Amino acid sequence: MKRALRIVLFGLLALLVTAGVALALVVKIGLAPARGEWAIERKVGPLTLELGVPTLLRVATSPWLAPRLDGLRLNTRYGPVQFRWVDSAQLLYLRCAPCSAQVAALGPQPLQLDHLQIGLHRDASRLRGTLEAAPPREAAGRLPAADAPLRGQWTGRLSQTALDVDLQMDEAPIARWYAVAAPHLPELQRARIGGTLALQAHVSQPSGHFKLQPQVAQFSVEGLGTEAMLGARSSCGAPSRLTDQSWLARAVIAAEDQRFFNHPGYDLIELSAALDRNQAKGGIDRGGSTLTQQLAKMLVTGSERSLERKLRELLYAVEMENTLGKARILQLYLDNAPWGRVCGAEAAAQLYFKRSALRLEPAQAVWLASMLHAPGLAAERWSKEGGLDPKRLQWVAESIRGIPRRQREALLKQVEQAKYPWLADTATPARSETQPRR
Repeated sequence: MKRALRIVLFGLLALLVTAGVALALVVKIGLAPARGEWAIERKVGPLTLELGVPTLLRVATSPWLAPRLDGLRLNTRYGPVQFRWVDSAQLLYLRCAPCSAQVAALGPQPLQLDHLQIGLHRDASRLRGTLEAAPPREAAGRLPAADAPLRGQWTGRLSQTALDVDLQMDEAPIARWYAVAAPHLPELQRARIGGTLALQAHVSQPSGHFKLQPQVAQFSVEGLGTEAMLGARSSCGAPSRLTDQSWLARAVIAAEDQRFFNHPGYDLIELSAALDRNQAKGGIDRGGSTLTQQLAKMLVTGSERSLERKLRELLYAVEMENTLGKARILQLYLDNAPWGRVCGAEAAAQLYFKRSALRLEPAQAVWLASMLHAPGLAAERWSKEGGLDPKRLQWVAESIRGIPRRQREALLKQVEQAKYPWLADTATPARSETQPRR
């Protein structure tokens, strides 16, 4: 009797193992990628399966399987994902709660959400659905703007090699966007943030490339106290007392922020270009900051490369445009900017050229302005090689606005021929820090 029972049990076990292997083989064969198809690898027990993503999406959203996914829960690298099927709308919902996602172009810190919910319907190779993103739950009690999620709609096109998605996020208060993107910013407790933001985006997978088109209306910030900077004194030394018509001010604007007099503290064109560059590099390589944002970084936020720092910087920049005005922002920038071994325009002019910033020759102004892209590296190159990057020098000179053609041609010739010896080691500057203190 016992022997017969053992035989039955071993038979059932063998049947289960056979069924499991058969199921794995069915999945492996049925979802295996075709030649050239977008594929991913997933480990299932002892097996590593290569799955075709388009095939997987078509199977998961098919009328016979999608309803059976209702109630399924999966643990993913983004967080636990719950499936829900709504038969009346023929929509499959995926709800990640809590959810985190890292976007390389926005920095190393992941976005933290209470939930991210995606609704999905497929019709052949066309997809459509909804999207909802809510800030972390603890933010709801602290921030009035966190009382509702961000919502939008999307459409997609599925091919064998890619999924292309067009997303339209509904207009919402900018304060709510901040509550979702960076709910722990200390400034959100005291800043009064006005204005709205709507967003169009195009996302491609598996490349990860995305394009953003923000639509900002009436963005304003109050309550951060930047009006105190009207009488602020720089710790970098004597003020330069430069106006926007000085050669150094013109060269700095050409090098760092050519739309300085036309933007409200942020430049959506430059931010879009920076985002494209960061995607290509797989991280933050270009900041897209205006002079106003750079000033906020120098005086308030510091230089940490993170999304939260950029969002803080933006708040201060928008308020500073209203409380300080362009002329004062430019003065503060020139008097606090890092120039390699010193900070401040006056200290830099004295150190590198042994003259006042007011008396700089046009070509000398171009040299100093070209250093701002990477002050420490530029100073090191100048000291070791006897000069700066000639291509950047020419670009800065060509970008200076408001000068006649003959004067520009003369400037370009002067910059091309200029050879300035390294003088920084012939005197000890009053202060050698490369970053100003507030």
